[in-house]
Amino acid sequence: MSFDPAPIWQPSAREIANANISRFMADLAVDGVKSFHRWSVDNVEAFWQKVVETLGIHFKAPYTAVCDLSQSVESPVWFPNGKINITDSCFFAPEDHPAIYYADDNKTVCSLSYGELNKLSNRIANGLSSLGYKAGDPIAIIMPMDYFAVAIYLAIIKIGGIVVSIADSFSSEEIASRLNIAKAKGVFTQDVILRSGKKHDLYKRVHEACRLKTIVLPASGTIDCSIRSTDMEWKDFIASNSRFESVACDPMSACNILFSSGTTGTPKAIVWNHSTAIKCASDAFFHQNIQASDTICWPTNLGWMMGPWLIFAALINRASLALYTDVPASQAFGQFVQDAKVTILGVVPTLVAGWRQSHCMQDLDWSKIKLFTSTGEASNPDDMRYLSSLAEGKPIIEYCGGTEIGGAYVTSTVIETNYPSEFTTPAMGIDFTILNENGKPDNVGQAAIIPPSIGLSTRLLNADHHKEYFQDMPKDSRGNILRRHGDQIEQLTNGNYIILGRMDDTMNLGGIKVSSAEIERVLAGIPGIIETAAIAVSPPNNGPNQLVIYASASEKLKDENIKSEMQKRISQSINPLFKIHKVIFLKELPRTASNKVMRRVLRKNYLVEASKAS
Repeated sequence: MSFDPAPIWQPSAREIANANISRFMADLAVDGVKSFHRWSVDNVEAFWQKVVETLGIHFKAPYTAVCDLSQSVESPVWFPNGKINITDSCFFAPEDHPAIYYADDNKTVCSLSYGELNKLSNRIANGLSSLGYKAGDPIAIIMPMDYFAVAIYLAIIKIGGIVVSIADSFSSEEIASRLNIAKAKGVFTQDVILRSGKKHDLYKRVHEACRLKTIVLPASGTIDCSIRSTDMEWKDFIASNSRFESVACDPMSACNILFSSGTTGTPKAIVWNHSTAIKCASDAFFHQNIQASDTICWPTNLGWMMGPWLIFAALINRASLALYTDVPASQAFGQFVQDAKVTILGVVPTLVAGWRQSHCMQDLDWSKIKLFTSTGEASNPDDMRYLSSLAEGKPIIEYCGGTEIGGAYVTSTVIETNYPSEFTTPAMGIDFTILNENGKPDNVGQAAIIPPSIGLSTRLLNADHHKEYFQDMPKDSRGNILRRHGDQIEQLTNGNYIILGRMDDTMNLGGIKVSSAEIERVLAGIPGIIETAAIAVSPPNNGPNQLVIYASASEKLKDENIKSEMQKRISQSINPLFKIHKVIFLKELPRTASNKVMRRVLRKNYLVEASKAS
């Protein structure tokens, strides 16, 4: 794969000196990113202890060690015997410092201070307590990520509860599946979603999905639907008391359940604990270089790991979030970025490709942006150069990891030369190796994580964690146990890395993981279609994955009509951002001896044909 070797940005001496990572290294008398990374993984306890001290993580009771590996490196216990509520560490900024910027109904940028956010989350925590919710209770949030959603997220954790993160784009069936897996005891949602000038029912989908007590917020003004007698309107739920003492929790106790699709179609329920947030904040400190004066905007949702990541990354580092709940595909979003004076802008590459084609972000003042950061899927160097040009040539921090990591395993820093679509270093505190098809070290192949690290999951609610991540994995040359991740990665001759895609049948579309089976399930039942197989392919020049649907049909069908019906189902049931690139009809789909569809064969055949055509 050919990448343009020319960098897009070179840090100045002043920028290097003022970076968080530089000051941290100076305290340790460590010189150079590679040396610092090596130190961070060779000195696990010392590294994470200094991270805790630097970030100001508050413990309600002291721990007796940083990491206990007596149960095995697969099952580390972080901060044994300590007591914590990670939300305490989210409110150390001055009370009048802006915590959240948002746009009101008139598109005017407004702010909510740390003090106001703290009081709002306390009122919600008191409301939950008055309804009988307590520590250990899973409570779902299914709504756009506005400042109410952030306050609700923090409030659930304050009472010792567990947030169940579900994307607001899911169908009632997908919502029901996730609520059942998490054994949720309550739900927060919104009456409708207002996006691109259209109104979409949300409460109706939640109503159809469950009979759990649901607290309903209005999208604007008053509730725009009839609700069940067992449910509550927000105005009747929210408590007046704005004081609340957070509940002390074990650092390894659950605070968030997130879902990452597996290849079977059943979403994996991944548990974040109170220590996972330290990984989020640590990555943001070292790699995105978030400081208290920053405002970070990353269009996302609490149903994707970047939503919770963003809360902890910004608030623990005492910075500000900028929340935009409409579709970030038009100049209205760019105007918000300008007006909110965003300094760090996060993207998924699909967004950038759209901006580049439409030219919608031209003639805006993005001079306040000091860096971009990109995650979710492989990026295209040309698109990334274009993105950098929108803010006078600022760097782009590529960021790749996963829900089960709590952040990234490979990324970049602001004190190194910045190349488009390339990663410069493993994330601090975590290490990985690259294995070829024979399980041997190589410069291209499967990324395998080397535990331990804060943030790495230790259990799944509905699957065998050992089987998913460790079974049949080899050890590295130093005898370290390796953890399966699934990314295909390459180390370039300049020492940097690029991501080539996923090793399995889980796809990244628009920065969100989805399994082939989930897509195929919603396509079932189309008249004339016998079966389908969904694959994701990288375009010839790399960049965001494209969704291709293979189908076998019982009769001759019009391709345009079928593609339109498939797109409608995917948009309504899974995510409207998942766009079908192409539908291909076959007499029958290739299968294994055990009757499983061989998607890898389809993917290989498609790439062969695509290369011939080009």
